[in-house]
Amino acid sequence: MPKILICDDSWLTRRGVKRIVQSEGYEVCEAENGLQGLEMLKASDSNIDAVILDLLMPKMSGVEFLDALKGENIMIPVVVLTADIQKTVKEKCTELGAGAFLNKPPEPEVLIAVLNDLLTGQG
Repeated sequence: MPKILICDDSWLTRRGVKRIVQSEGYEVCEAENGLQGLEMLKASDSNIDAVILDLLMPKMSGVEFLDALKGENIMIPVVVLTADIQKTVKEKCTELGAGAFLNKPPEPEVLIAVLNDLLTGQG
């Protein structure tokens, strides 16, 4: 099964998203901020297939995380999951390679559908 990195500074959000993702049989790893998430993603043994990413986090924001991925030419499906619904933020995330943009809290069936589409290349 694919391995999903949940990158969010909120333990409560990570727990809820983890429950949704694991219910589909996906393996999950967690990061508390973008910097930790980027380090996990770049680890040679990470085998991470997709990222669920918050935007407002300490140390490295979600936008900075996306920018780092683009700068290092790391191609991986990313679902941005945030309470920030500004059009300009959504456009910036899409420009930096985010495959989907969902509002918090996510509807489980929508999150799984988007994740499945991105993992199969249909998103």
